[in-house]
Amino acid sequence: MPKPRMVLRQYDGDWEPAEMPENIALDPTAYLHSVESFGLCRGVFDPAVSVGRGSQVNYGTAFDVGQQGRILIGNYVLLTAVMFQCDASITVGDYTMISWSAVIMDTYRWPRNFEERAKELTQLTERFERRPAVVVPAQPVVIGENVWIGFEAVILPGVTIGNDSIVGARSVVATNVPPGVVVAGNPARVVKSLRRKDQK
Repeated sequence: MPKPRMVLRQYDGDWEPAEMPENIALDPTAYLHSVESFGLCRGVFDPAVSVGRGSQVNYGTAFDVGQQGRILIGNYVLLTAVMFQCDASITVGDYTMISWSAVIMDTYRWPRNFEERAKELTQLTERFERRPAVVVPAQPVVIGENVWIGFEAVILPGVTIGNDSIVGARSVVATNVPPGVVVAGNPARVVKSLRRKDQK
């Protein structure tokens, strides 16, 4: 499968011009701290990553996108040192904030069976790109609008987070989160409702 063409783009704050995949769609009003955020992006779709109006991609954010992956960031989203690992689809809704060192992943990329993992780790040393070759199914992740994800939280494959919800710091979210709640813990559980009794 062909790799996306690299183009030279310069952004204020970058130390020097750097290559960036051509199939990254940045709204003119979006802020990008550095093209280094796309150093692991290998997606072939156009766009492989889309960043909406007024959104901010701060220092340390990384988009690790496999060839069949696609990440869609909505409008007025704030990302700070977020790690995305995507082989299918990750969607982040408008007005969402994701804090330092959070991990959003739609795939594990490694088999759960320890013998298969050991075999893959052994073969990894013989590959130029040092990436796993085993196929592990990906499960799309959907993060709704007006969501706040705390620092070092982990969102696992297949999870949907409803609108207006909050994920506590260092939580591990393995199941869907309903709208308008606070979840916390490992595994994350609902600890509070943010909706009035007369709201649905």
